[in-house]
Amino acid sequence: MKIYLAGPLFTVAERDFNARLAALLRKAGHEVWLPQESEQRLMSAKEIFAKDVEGVDSAEVVVANMDGPDPDSGTCWECGYAYRKKPIVIFRSDFRAAHEPGKAAFNLMLTESAVRYLDVAYADRENLVAADLEFVARKLIEALTDLANAGMRREI
Repeated sequence: MKIYLAGPLFTVAERDFNARLAALLRKAGHEVWLPQESEQRLMSAKEIFAKDVEGVDSAEVVVANMDGPDPDSGTCWECGYAYRKKPIVIFRSDFRAAHEPGKAAFNLMLTESAVRYLDVAYADRENLVAADLEFVARKLIEALTDLANAGMRREI
């Protein structure tokens, strides 16, 4: 499946997480467009914007990282742009408020635009065992498989 992997990419930790997650998704057979791989520091804002829009347009699905106290504004825009065009799978591995089921972690316009919302902060919620990158990737791969098996319909 052709994936546009959206998420914050402004710190070393964010870029490392994105790169490692993209590698795991690729290992599972997916084609991944990762903005940080195509954006160059010498590019203008307009060029970066056009390249990222091209990435969203060429993808079959948008997979978006909603980590942080408030999801990244660029990631939110990419989800809004993709809505009605292709399925969106959002995930959150941020453990802030994750132990409080039912508490809105972020804006409902994001959760409701997605075909699947994965709360992957904990590998074992009952015992509050934090998830690792492999757990996050496994849950995303399962969601993408479900999406493909559903014929890429918005409801899975």
